[in-house]
Amino acid sequence: MQQTAVLELINLRKTLKGKEIVKGINLTLFPSQIFGFLGPNGAGKTTTIRMIVGLIKPTEGSVSICGYSVAHDFVKALSNVGCIIESPDMYKYLTGMENLLQFAAMDKKISQQRIKDVVEMVGLQHRLNDKVSTYSLGMRQRLGIAQAIMSQPKLLILDEPTNGLDPAGMTEFRNLIRKLAYEDGMAVFVSSHLLLEIQQMCDVVSIIKQGSVIKTANVQEIIHDNRIEWQLNNPEKAIALLREHWNIEAVQLKKNTISGCLGQHPLAKINELFIREDIALTYCSTKQNTLEDLFLDLTEGDEIV
Repeated sequence: MQQTAVLELINLRKTLKGKEIVKGINLTLFPSQIFGFLGPNGAGKTTTIRMIVGLIKPTEGSVSICGYSVAHDFVKALSNVGCIIESPDMYKYLTGMENLLQFAAMDKKISQQRIKDVVEMVGLQHRLNDKVSTYSLGMRQRLGIAQAIMSQPKLLILDEPTNGLDPAGMTEFRNLIRKLAYEDGMAVFVSSHLLLEIQQMCDVVSIIKQGSVIKTANVQEIIHDNRIEWQLNNPEKAIALLREHWNIEAVQLKKNTISGCLGQHPLAKINELFIREDIALTYCSTKQNTLEDLFLDLTEGDEIV
């Protein structure tokens, strides 16, 4: 049976002051899927997230959450969402418990037991009665996540969720997100500048550049795709041959070095083609591919934030 999409973006566009910031994004997110959203500075990532949660209106296109239009059924759509955008907004003069109770008062379905459960999930049970002003940044992040998941949303949106967490805290957070997705069926939309964290956490990633999604891929496919580096005397010709004969998009790393992902293409035949085309091949080597490699290739080294 076909799954119903938790989040669907159709031809989403946003123009600000005459400049198109987001250019026709199409994305679909299903239950139990952890989705990573990556982009360099100014790519339109935050603008997209703000349109998803209704903080700004799209110039064109639509956002649907669990089948409800954010534009036409805002309350029903957003009732399925828990989110942290940029940083958790807390009352610092209140305790962690008092903050959670303030939030729970807006949703009568949240029980005392649910509050207790989420506090234990995020590991704040020993500091819950301390004022938030005494919390570290990482502890505030944990409290924000507890607040975001209290209503058991079908879609969880997290913008830089591991800010302030130490390595142990990041591992705990990854395990929590996997539990929410794989055991509770929650769809999770994560935006982060920590590429290794996204690689270890997410099932699927989309990379956005200059307002357009330039690549959506399964993380495991990226990791297991064979990346080859060639040192040769005519990198421009080699890149053109790879594109023409094998549909491989290679990039030039140094003066005489190029790199590309082979997929299922046989390396021996590619090297034979280079030799037939009078390209002097000094060496080639296999390198384990990472999400960072793909990001840098596609964005040409733009900074990610």
